Amino acid sequence: MLEHTFIHLPGVGPTTERRLWDAGIVSWADALEGGACPVGFSDARWGLSCRTLEESARSLQRGDYRHFADALRNGEHWRAWPDFRRRAACLDIETTGCGHWDEVTVVGIYDGARTRSFIAGENLDDVPEALEQYAMLITFNGSSFDLPFLRRRFPGLRCDQLHVDLMHVLRRLDLRGGLKAIERQVGIARDHDLAHLDGWDAVRLWREWRSGNEQSLDTLIRYNAADIENLEHLAEMAYARLRETLRLPGDRSRSHDGGECR
Repeated sequence: MLEHTFIHLPGVGPTTERRLWDAGIVSWADALEGGACPVGFSDARWGLSCRTLEESARSLQRGDYRHFADALRNGEHWRAWPDFRRRAACLDIETTGCGHWDEVTVVGIYDGARTRSFIAGENLDDVPEALEQYAMLITFNGSSFDLPFLRRRFPGLRCDQLHVDLMHVLRRLDLRGGLKAIERQVGIARDHDLAHLDGWDAVRLWREWRSGNEQSLDTLIRYNAADIENLEHLAEMAYARLRETLRLPGDRSRSHDGGECR
């Protein structure tokens, strides 16, 4: 999808991007090989746009995620999912509460192949190094909750990756509510003993473990793992549906896994 994206060009928004697509300029290659200046652009502006596209093409070729994290508005980072999904991490944290003074208890990271749990008092300090290897983060309400908490806990954490906050992305598809409510709406099931747990249960489970209940920590880790593993399914679905809403000329509007269609 990135190679069909023009909204990162100077002065280009969704309406102008749509006009370019409808004029047959559907990809960066179309723009760079076509030669003619499209309607609505001066020669100087189109020349600047083409230079921007050349830099974007070079950045994509070398896997420079920071280029696109800076160039795209936050709400459009989902467009980079197919190109960076192999370097994406689904992220979710648990805390002792929602206040500024509360602490991170568990951090879960899932990269499509492995689920890793980082626990306060054990290996939580390994989180910054673990995150550095990823080009994209997938969260649910991470912009307002997970990432601010992590930045307070780890002041040197860069978090300069592409970031798809699914809470906001899914609202564009009229899927609203909390993560568990949306999972139920789209038919994602959890293990029976996890199905009705929420964030406050995570706080309770941590307190129970601190009081000596070993089983509570196991349940908390499984609960957190379900969160991050389900984020991948939601990211795939969101990408496919959002791409369909763009009505990209030449696109086959069919369901796909979100990772093959570029």
